[in-house]
Amino acid sequence: MTKSRDEYRVGAEKIDRLIVTTGNEVEGYRIAEYLGIVRGIVVRSPSIGQGFVGAFKSLGGGNIDEWSKVCEAARHDAYHLMLSHAEELRADAIVGMRYDATEFMQGATEVLAYGTAVRIERR
Repeated sequence: MTKSRDEYRVGAEKIDRLIVTTGNEVEGYRIAEYLGIVRGIVVRSPSIGQGFVGAFKSLGGGNIDEWSKVCEAARHDAYHLMLSHAEELRADAIVGMRYDATEFMQGATEVLAYGTAVRIERR
C-alpha cells in the first residue's frame, strides 16, 4: 500500500536507497572518497484551510496537527531531494546528515536537509 503525503508522519525515513546517518562514519565500512555536500531545500507554507484551522487551534494551545503535517511533508521532500543529489554523485552513503529550518517570510518556512555524500568500502 502506498502512503499519501499526509501519512508520512512516522518520525523516521526508511533507509532504502543509500545509507544515511547523522554520525560521521558507517559501522563496518571505511570512507573511501568524500564526494561533497549534498542538500535538499523546500519552502513550504500552509494552505488557506490549514492556516485558518491552525490559527483557530492556536488559540487553545497544544499541538496543531495541520501545521505539523506541513512541516513533516517539507522535511520528507527535502530529505528525498538530498538523496537524489547524492545519487547523482553515485554516493553509497550520506554522513553527518542534518535538518535546518528558517522562516523564509511570514507564513513560509525553508527546510534544508544536508550532509556529506561519500563512497564507502567494507573493512
